[in-house]
Amino acid sequence: MLLTITCTRPDDAEWAATELGYLLHKNPGKVQTFEQSYGVAHVLYPEAEDARCTAALLLEIDPVRLVRGKTKGATEFSLGQYVNDRPYAASSLLSVAISTVFGSALHGRCAQRPELAQTALPLRIELPAVPCKGGAEAAEQVFGPLGWTVRATPLPLDPAFPEWGDSHYLRLELTGTLRLSDALSHLYVLLPVLDGSKHYFLDTAEIDKLLRFGAGWLNTHPARDWITRRYLARRHSLVRAALARLAELDDLEPESFGAVDVNIDDLAREVAAATAEAAAANAHVDDASGAAVDIADASSAGATESAEPTAAEAPVQSLAVMRRAAVLEALRSTGAQRVLDLGCGEGALLRELVADKSFNEIVGVDVSVRSLRIAERRMRRLPEWQAKRVTLRQGALTYTDASLRGYDAAVLMEVIEHVDLPRLNALEQAVFGAAAPAAVIVTTPNGEYNALYEGMADGAFRHTDHRFEWSRAEFAEWAGRVGETHGYRVRFEPVGIPDEELGAPTQMAVFSRAANDEKGAA
Repeated sequence: MLLTITCTRPDDAEWAATELGYLLHKNPGKVQTFEQSYGVAHVLYPEAEDARCTAALLLEIDPVRLVRGKTKGATEFSLGQYVNDRPYAASSLLSVAISTVFGSALHGRCAQRPELAQTALPLRIELPAVPCKGGAEAAEQVFGPLGWTVRATPLPLDPAFPEWGDSHYLRLELTGTLRLSDALSHLYVLLPVLDGSKHYFLDTAEIDKLLRFGAGWLNTHPARDWITRRYLARRHSLVRAALARLAELDDLEPESFGAVDVNIDDLAREVAAATAEAAAANAHVDDASGAAVDIADASSAGATESAEPTAAEAPVQSLAVMRRAAVLEALRSTGAQRVLDLGCGEGALLRELVADKSFNEIVGVDVSVRSLRIAERRMRRLPEWQAKRVTLRQGALTYTDASLRGYDAAVLMEVIEHVDLPRLNALEQAVFGAAAPAAVIVTTPNGEYNALYEGMADGAFRHTDHRFEWSRAEFAEWAGRVGETHGYRVRFEPVGIPDEELGAPTQMAVFSRAANDEKGAA
C-alpha cells in the first residue's frame, strides 16, 4: 500500500521543496519505520531537491495480524479474511497510518516552519490502487469540489485478458495547491469513503473524528450526506447524529436533515455489539509475544474532548467516566438532594444521578432541543421509580429563570467553555446570582494539559465549539472572582490522571455558600 506526496517549489518561492520534511516531521535524509496495528509503515523520500521533493508512505500489512484482528461479519465469503485486497489497496488502514505517522502534519502543526504549515503548496498525491466501486466519477465527485484536479485511471482486472474489462480499482492522482494539513485530512476521510468499509469497529467517537478532520470543508461539500454515510459505514443512528451536528455547525435546523429522531436503543445496541466484537478480536494474542492485537483506530487519541493522551498503559477509565464520578462525589459531599444539571446535553450525567437515591429531584436544562429529545428517550428506558425524579427543560443558561431558584446544588459540567466570553457574565448572574443554589460544581478543560495530546496544534481546542480553554491560573482567577461577588467559597479538585507539571486534564471548582459552610460546621 503506497502513498506519495510531491511538492514542487514555485519559481518565486523563498522556501525549498525539501522543507516538506519539516512539515511531515520526517527527515528526507533517512528511511524511518513505524509499527502499526496491522504491520509496519515506512517513510522515505525517492527525491529530495530544492525544486522538487517527494515523500512516500509505504505500508506493509502483516496477513497474520490482519486475520487475527478481523471482526465478525466483515467478510463476504468464507475465505474473505485470507483472500482480500487489504495489503495493497488504499483503505482505512492507510488512513490510520496517516494519522499516526503524519499526525502533526495532519493537524497543521510545525514548530520549525509554522508559516509554511499555513501556506497553500503545489502538491501532487499519487495512490496506485484505490478501491472505488463508483469508478472514476465517484473519485471526481468527492475530491473535485475540494480544489483537486483529479486523474482517476481504472485498473484492468488482468492486463493479459483485456476482454475481462476494468476492475473497481483506480490509480488516483490528485494535483492542486492546498495546505498540507488540508490534503491529509481529505485523504484521511475520503479513502475509507471510496472503499466503503473500515477495518475497525465503529462507535460514537467516529462522529467526532469525522467532524474534526472534516472541519472547514465537509459541511459545504456537495456530497456531504453521501460522504457521511459511507464514512460511518451506513450505521443509521451514527449517520443521523452526525448529520444533526453538521446542521448545527451551519446554524440550520437538524430537522432539515431528518436527523433529530436518533434511536437511542439502536445506537446502544450497535455500540454494545461493536464493543463485543472488539473484545473478541482482542482476545486473540500473538503466539510469539502474547501481546493482544489492537484493532481499534490508532488515531482516536486526537484533539477531541474525549480523547486521552497516548501512554504506555491506557487508564482503566476514560476521562469522561472519571469526570462524572468526580462530580457525583462532589455532589454527595454537599449533601444535596435537589440538583440542577445545567447544560445536561444528551443526559450522560442524568443517568448516573437518577441511579443514586440520595438525589430525589433532578432537573436537566439544555439549550439544544435535539439533545433534550435524546435525553428524554434515555430517561424512558429507565425504571419508572428513577425516571419520575427527572424533569427536562429547554432554556439558555445566559438568561435568568425564577423556577430554578432554591435548589441544593447545580452542576455545570464542561459547559462554560462553550459560552462566548462576553456572555459569561450573563451566565454567572443567571446561575450564581438569580438561581443561587447552595452549591455549584463547575468542570472545564485544563488548557495547559493540551500539550500532552499527540498531534494537537498549539493553541487548538479539544472541541470545535469551545470558545476558550483556561489554564489553571485563569480558572482559579475566574472562580475566585465569581465566589467573592456572589458569596461563595470555592475549592479546586483535579479530575483525571494528573501530569506533574501540567496538572490534570480536567479542572473542577466546588462552590458553596459561606453561610452553609458555617452552618454545617456548627
